[in-house]
Amino acid sequence: MLFKQQAWLRQKLLVLGSLAVGSLLYLVARVGSLDRLQPICPIEGRLGGARSQAEFPLRALQFKRGLLHEFRKGNASKEQVRLHDLVQQLPKAIIIGVRKGGTRALLEMLNLHPAVVKASQEIHFFDNDENYGKGIEWYRKKMPFSYPQQITIEKSPAYFITEEVPERIYKMNSSIKLLIIVREPTTRAISDYTQVLEGKERKNKTYYKFEKLAIDPNTCEVNTKYKAVRTSIYTKHLERWLKYFPIEQFHVVDGDRLITEPLPELQLVEKFLNLPPRISQYNLYFNATRGFYCLRFNIIFNKCLAGSKGRIHPEVDPSVITKLRKFFHPFNQKFYQITGRTL
Repeated sequence: MLFKQQAWLRQKLLVLGSLAVGSLLYLVARVGSLDRLQPICPIEGRLGGARSQAEFPLRALQFKRGLLHEFRKGNASKEQVRLHDLVQQLPKAIIIGVRKGGTRALLEMLNLHPAVVKASQEIHFFDNDENYGKGIEWYRKKMPFSYPQQITIEKSPAYFITEEVPERIYKMNSSIKLLIIVREPTTRAISDYTQVLEGKERKNKTYYKFEKLAIDPNTCEVNTKYKAVRTSIYTKHLERWLKYFPIEQFHVVDGDRLITEPLPELQLVEKFLNLPPRISQYNLYFNATRGFYCLRFNIIFNKCLAGSKGRIHPEVDPSVITKLRKFFHPFNQKFYQITGRTL
């Protein structure tokens, strides 16, 4: 009798165990199907065209970080491109400047957003006559592969200060979104000088001190012929762009704040581009060794900016810094009145 009861109990436990395993397998399969169906990034905004209701499933993010990388390296066939509905799109937003303002950092940080695909290299299409002469299709083929619903963004800082560029971009897309990232003008000018100085030193060449370039020795006034100074007169360049584009198509990013508090600046850009908020504090972590925020795409893939970022600036005569800041002040005030952003 006892033996029969034990046998019955074992049979009952086996049945219950089978039901539990079956239920678990069903849940795993169900979660997997939801994973494929659940949209993660609906594109609700309008970027120079009709409102898109397309959505990004989780699988798309895998392709964005993995498969799209293979396409950029040229390792994909035309059939693979067709199967995954990938295209090379003209940019719907361009970071037009300024040099040494933080254009690379901004581009890399925006690339954290699953709806954004960046051009890895500076194309220099609109500011280079030879490249521009190759035509718009040449430019398009320089763009990365992306899904039709994603936004392609490129950056070329020389665009902001090159006279022909606003008209050329207007002819391509009169409703394009334009991003300008600026820093305090004197700091930006010194950073500009520091990059050139480092290049000279690598070639064992001598170079003038910043003070000698920034101040005209004959007048003892600010040397506006010095390119690093001219570039920092932001309002002069912006006025040329405003002949073609309304101010609503520009967004000014505070490059100094992007260094110390990147998330609020990135959230403002998401809003400007009509993107759903996806970049969070999880994606940004401070690297004490580098002194900069690095990027976290997921638990596996992290990225820091190149070691050339954050160069130590040479010491500059305080009286020269004071003179430059006084010189830039009225231009800064006008820039604030136009854009609503202080420096």
